[in-house]
Amino acid sequence: METVTVNLGSRSYPIFVGRNLLSEVGSMLRAQNFQGGRAAVVTDSIVGKLYRDRVVETLKSAGFDPLVVEIPAGEEHKNLAWLAFLYDKLIDGRIERRTPLIALGGGVVGDMAGFAAATLQRGLPFVQIPTTLLAQVDASVGGKTAVNHSAGKNLIGAFYQPRFVVIDVETLRSLPKREFVAGLAEVIKYGVILSADLFTLIEEHLPRLLQLDAELLTFVIKTCCQLKALVVEEDETESDYRAILNFGHTLGHALESVTAYKQFLHGEAVAIGMAFATHLSHKRGLCSATVEQRVRKLLKKAGLPVDIPKDLKGDYLLFGLATDKKMAGGKVKFVCVEDFGKTCFEMLETKEIGTYL
Repeated sequence: METVTVNLGSRSYPIFVGRNLLSEVGSMLRAQNFQGGRAAVVTDSIVGKLYRDRVVETLKSAGFDPLVVEIPAGEEHKNLAWLAFLYDKLIDGRIERRTPLIALGGGVVGDMAGFAAATLQRGLPFVQIPTTLLAQVDASVGGKTAVNHSAGKNLIGAFYQPRFVVIDVETLRSLPKREFVAGLAEVIKYGVILSADLFTLIEEHLPRLLQLDAELLTFVIKTCCQLKALVVEEDETESDYRAILNFGHTLGHALESVTAYKQFLHGEAVAIGMAFATHLSHKRGLCSATVEQRVRKLLKKAGLPVDIPKDLKGDYLLFGLATDKKMAGGKVKFVCVEDFGKTCFEMLETKEIGTYL
């Protein structure tokens, strides 16, 4: 088992990365000074069938009384209506302020359970057990929690750090290939914006990643968590520097929003957004053609989309861009790339972004 620490003073926490860690969750809670009693597990209709019983058993073995709340799988359910359902089930289940709330699933489960933990009884202890690659390298680390609104993605949320994160790489073996590949988009993102070495590693060993090589996956996931931890430690609430993690997300979120979260997985939308962001960066003279070509080539080689569908290039997509959370003074704080490991911000009006579509 590898450990990464997110250093945030009194809110610091460990990220445990390894194989077959699900059976250790109960003892990990004990090691973090939880003394038994009620424990709530939030999962979805797909992940629950695979891993709920294993987590429930480890909790019972450690002296906890587990309550399981299941929500439907899918981004379209990450909304206020299903959040209210989650609140009702947790309240009916007699949770208390000391009750650990455990998110078992992908980014949707982590976001919703995290927001419930941040707000219910003014804060419950929160534990992340991400089961998708995207959640393991990104969504579960850094304390962002949210639900979507009809006007845009993640518009209602809070920063709320977990007590610890458990990343069991073996859960990736049950992940559909499309979901795993979508998660690779976030891995590639870290290489583009923070580490030329990581980007080159992925270029050279992509087949091993696609074959779920456990040793390489553990190293890559740990590296991504370390990179994100450094960014979060620098800027926990995204007042400035942390916004570099939104590379590819401005257009990606707009694509998800205008297609009602049904056409693209999050990583697929982000992949298109990253290809577009490097294209915009090159056209504005910020990065070389080589950078743009390498990014597009690796995304395509991984099996990710890179082009905006022609039927989405109209005013509706521009409206989606206009609801971006990073909008300030009528302009979007757009993350551009200068070279691998080097980014910059460009304040752009949505119509200006539209000229590059």
